[in-house]
Amino acid sequence: MNWLVKEEPTHYGWDDFVTDTKAVWSGVRNALAQKHLRAIEKGDRVFYYHTGDEKAVVGIAKALSSAYPDPDDKSGKYVAVDLAPVKRLARPVRLAEIKADAAFKNFPLVRIARLSVMPVTDAEWARIERLAGKARAEA
Repeated sequence: MNWLVKEEPTHYGWDDFVTDTKAVWSGVRNALAQKHLRAIEKGDRVFYYHTGDEKAVVGIAKALSSAYPDPDDKSGKYVAVDLAPVKRLARPVRLAEIKADAAFKNFPLVRIARLSVMPVTDAEWARIERLAGKARAEA
């Protein structure tokens, strides 16, 4: 499967992620985002999206693990996954471009803007990669 995760670049941007070489993706509390996080499996592809002023898909990551209990959650209700950066996109794909493209009319990023973890279809994935141009190895 393919996914998209969102993060505020001033909190934990792509460059921080690359420096760390991997991250525990935790702290997700929205019920629908948690449902999606639970569905992530080791090896899945993940777009890394910067929220805030940037609003753009900036990189590709991979899931190093399937979902497991969130280590920061004492209630035991939430899960986390381990992610690693794969490569930066050749250029960021801005939300405005995505919204302007009819191919994304059903994409959760357009329909449910505040959702922090969401599925990406194979067609949406390919389209975002095309919009970004040829990606270069980064990590």
